Amino acid sequence: MNPHFTSFQKTITNPIQFAFFKLVKLPASWVAGLRVKKIDAQTAVITVKHGWINQNPFKSMYFAVQSMAAEMSTGLFAVGQTYKRTPAVSMLIVGIEGKFYKKATGLISFTCNDGKAVEDAIEKTIATKEGQTVVCTSVGTNENGERVSEFTLTWSFKAK
Repeated sequence: MNPHFTSFQKTITNPIQFAFFKLVKLPASWVAGLRVKKIDAQTAVITVKHGWINQNPFKSMYFAVQSMAAEMSTGLFAVGQTYKRTPAVSMLIVGIEGKFYKKATGLISFTCNDGKAVEDAIEKTIATKEGQTVVCTSVGTNENGERVSEFTLTWSFKAK
């Protein structure tokens, strides 16, 4: 594991530092209200509450906000595992697919359990100097535990 991941994890779980990070680097996520509920080496959970600022005309959460939360739940692994790496590793989303099952209202949690797969892909690209891709899944559930949406995001990594 990247020894700097723990440092990154502490920054992301600090509400003030993460708010500053979002405001500077991801302002749309700050406006939409994305929050980190949990992050460790394997699992990341991002929450977002449905409200006026992130709703669609059908009085549910706009699909782009859901996709942003899903991307963040997978992307925290990518950022954390590439943080202060030598050699540096570039990352890029090369594919995304979303499925929607019911209206997203209330507090929605997006959970990704693919931290190990991201870490393995990054380690492999560093070892082989060849680009690697990994497909991550993020599932959005409401407060009742019902699945509202599911996203698959394909990340590409390459050692510089």
